Amino acid sequence: MSGIRFPVGPLPDEALLSGLATGDPELAEVFVRRFQRRVFGVAMAVTGDQQLAEDVAQQTFERAWRHAQIYDSRRGSVGTWLTTIAHNLAVDAVRARRTEPMAPEDLDPLLDAVTDTPERWALADEASTQLRAALARLPREQARALMMAGIYGMTAQQIADVERIPLGTAKTRIRAAMAKLRTALASPKGGGHAR
Repeated sequence: MSGIRFPVGPLPDEALLSGLATGDPELAEVFVRRFQRRVFGVAMAVTGDQQLAEDVAQQTFERAWRHAQIYDSRRGSVGTWLTTIAHNLAVDAVRARRTEPMAPEDLDPLLDAVTDTPERWALADEASTQLRAALARLPREQARALMMAGIYGMTAQQIADVERIPLGTAKTRIRAAMAKLRTALASPKGGGHAR
């Protein structure tokens, strides 16, 4: 062993990701230290549970190590890629834990967490920013219905039961929310590309 150590702190994120992929323990450690707060913050914002957030953060770094070779810098920064992985794993973890529908009073804090928290800064890529902004502009009852259907995988009937509304109203809220999101994301103002 030569005993020569290279300064790894100022290395670009892509170089650290390459080091992680090759199994370099020093680069892997720096990679994890550089992103651990951001990844944990995203996981915590989505799950609201410290232990679950820690598990999600660990799974995020494991997945990054396994899939580092497919990272594409044209689709966003390493940080954005990593926090997107964390977000998706956190949402999956919350879904897996939910055996019963969420109490309606617990949805508002979750909706706030998705639309305006540290997760907002961690998931800074343009598409997610536009989606969060469009979601925040929805009427609260439509946003809640969309969250219950999209994140928790609840059926329209389950949403109707939880919200104590007719089934048709639940379906209308989901459809209206989806239509408004499509319009907002497709318009030039919303950042989409209308042609």
